[in-house]
Amino acid sequence: MNIHDLCCIGHITLDKIVTPKRTIHMPGGTSFYFAHAISHLDASNFQLVTALAESEMAAVEDIRSKGIEVKVLPSAHSVYFENTYGENQDNRTQRVLAKADPFTVEGLQDVNARIYHLGSLLADDFSLDVVKYLSTKGILSVDAQGYLREVRGEKVFAVDWPEKQEALKYIHILKANEHETEVLTGCKDPRKAALMLADWGVKEVLLTLGSMGSVIYADGEFHEIPAYPPTEVVDATGCGDTYMVGYLYMRGKGASYKEAGCFAAAMCTIKLEASGPFDGTEEEVWEIVRKG
Repeated sequence: MNIHDLCCIGHITLDKIVTPKRTIHMPGGTSFYFAHAISHLDASNFQLVTALAESEMAAVEDIRSKGIEVKVLPSAHSVYFENTYGENQDNRTQRVLAKADPFTVEGLQDVNARIYHLGSLLADDFSLDVVKYLSTKGILSVDAQGYLREVRGEKVFAVDWPEKQEALKYIHILKANEHETEVLTGCKDPRKAALMLADWGVKEVLLTLGSMGSVIYADGEFHEIPAYPPTEVVDATGCGDTYMVGYLYMRGKGASYKEAGCFAAAMCTIKLEASGPFDGTEEEVWEIVRKG
């Protein structure tokens, strides 16, 4: 049985990205940004699991052409997001024009990895049963954002995660931004929110704070991670996913929380400077960290 070091599970989406400067149509979603980013690092023992409509298979073939192993589950539709940004790239308005089928325990039976990252985009992408099942097979990492998004019509509404206290018992690593942690915990203070999430069972809490950097809480200690200023902010779409690539990639190699966080933050700096996924090199990332 082949066990991958790292496996990302999530939908590849159709994305319409509207910024003050331009409108772009491209594939997207956590799995898209994750796979493309890790292809520039070391993807030799990485697997992507996704579900999308047959009409969007070109996005999968593009990822495979970069040497990435991809397992595709069938779906009647692909997720179709419209992301609109203002002058402040930390602020985003979303619409969902189509949804894909959720992931199931049955569909993931033959997926084996040391670390699983669930790139949830919408509240029903991953059931509690899937969370429980994968936690028995490896370390489970989750991006909270999708669990806090409910689609009604085409609009996306911020909602709480009804099963959070049960689910978080099984989640080793949780990433959330300051808005998401407030929804999850009711705390405006990110540090107090991190302590609550840890009390609920999360071992590594990653709080991304946009241009203010990030905070990691693990083993009873806070680790402050700086944001390395980009030369120009072009497109923030996929930044959180890029952060998780850097963090999980380095943690999988045995890096400390601080070292992994700094590497992740520097990857985001390169990502911010261009549209599309991260396309830098590991050396370029370390150069940003060294310069501080």
